[in-house]
Amino acid sequence: MLLNAFIVLLTVVLMEVFSILAHKYVMHGFGWGWHRSHHEPRTGWFEKNDLYAVVFAGVAIALIWFGTEGAWPLQWIGAGMTAYGALYFVAHDGLVHGRWPLRYTPRSGYLKRLYQAHRMHHAVEGKEGAVSFGFLYAPPVARLKQQLHALHGGRPLRRRDAATGPDHAPARQDHAH
Repeated sequence: MLLNAFIVLLTVVLMEVFSILAHKYVMHGFGWGWHRSHHEPRTGWFEKNDLYAVVFAGVAIALIWFGTEGAWPLQWIGAGMTAYGALYFVAHDGLVHGRWPLRYTPRSGYLKRLYQAHRMHHAVEGKEGAVSFGFLYAPPVARLKQQLHALHGGRPLRRRDAATGPDHAPARQDHAH
């Protein structure tokens, strides 16, 4: 039982590492066709970027199925992927992007840092020059500001996302990122 729990927790951690790399090199690379929708105003409940979640959910379901058919520890890896997906839904889709009814803007602590880091990710137009590609890990805000400055040489960023904190963030709209 402890080994299975460890596999689930390790998978959650490794999913964040995988997600950082996939976000930076796939979503902001050759997969921009799907991900672009996430960096533009949303006009409904869904965006093309949600297809990534569907793909990863399909992989998790397959792993759980193969694991329950005797290919241990695949079900526990699939469970870890599912747990990561739930955390992503709460932290990224809910907290940062307000895609569920409860609106909460953190005022302190790690959740504020996560919120600020992701707002800074969206502070640039297009797929180039973004910072902070994690969904649950947020580098220190001061370091992200330095990276943005170095990448953009002092050029102005998108006005609505240039503020880096909930105290300065623009009012959210249902379609805003």
